[in-house]
Amino acid sequence: MKTSIMKAIALILSADAELLDILGVTAEMSLQSSVIALLIGVPIGIWLGASRFYGRSALLVANRTLMGMPPVVCGLIFYMLFSGVGPFRHLKLLFSVKIMIMAQVVLITPIVVGSMEGYVDKVAPQVRETAKGLGLGRVKTFFLLVNECVYQIISTYLLAFARSIAEVGAVSMVGGAISWKTNVMTTAIMQYTNRGNFTLGIALGIILLTISLVVNIVISLLQRRLSR
Repeated sequence: MKTSIMKAIALILSADAELLDILGVTAEMSLQSSVIALLIGVPIGIWLGASRFYGRSALLVANRTLMGMPPVVCGLIFYMLFSGVGPFRHLKLLFSVKIMIMAQVVLITPIVVGSMEGYVDKVAPQVRETAKGLGLGRVKTFFLLVNECVYQIISTYLLAFARSIAEVGAVSMVGGAISWKTNVMTTAIMQYTNRGNFTLGIALGIILLTISLVVNIVISLLQRRLSR
């Protein structure tokens, strides 16, 4: 065990080509999917948190249901839509990074919406009162809410990024975990461990745990700032 860990650390320090390729694909998928999910989810979350209308409860229930969607179910849906018998087969996106990003966006966006809605629901009354006193319209009130939620938006993004980088079910189904093309850290860990290549698997595990630790530390610091 000790020898495998030492070899894994040496592999990381040597900047192995295959390791760097896996990290590159992971970064491309995780960064793009989390940013897209943030751009879609933040406005929806703020709107749901600040508004009161008929059908809002149903939308919240639907979003919470999507938050708990099993990744393999999401992967199955995308596989059926883009496979050789699916309606979008002509796009030829199956087993590509693009479809992995699309699947991740579907998985992550409800989490962004839920995180923002829960926070805005608490701060919206005070912001609304302030906006009313200043005579601000709906658009300016919305941007006032956005300004109030800056730290929460950053925290939510980091949460979305962490969720994206740790995903394995959907991305393995639609990406196929193809070496030098669609293999990301989580799928590569499974793949190489099954092959008996523990060195690369441990190296990727160390990197993944380090990234997760850093993200969680930053989220904790932001939450402390928000609670003040």
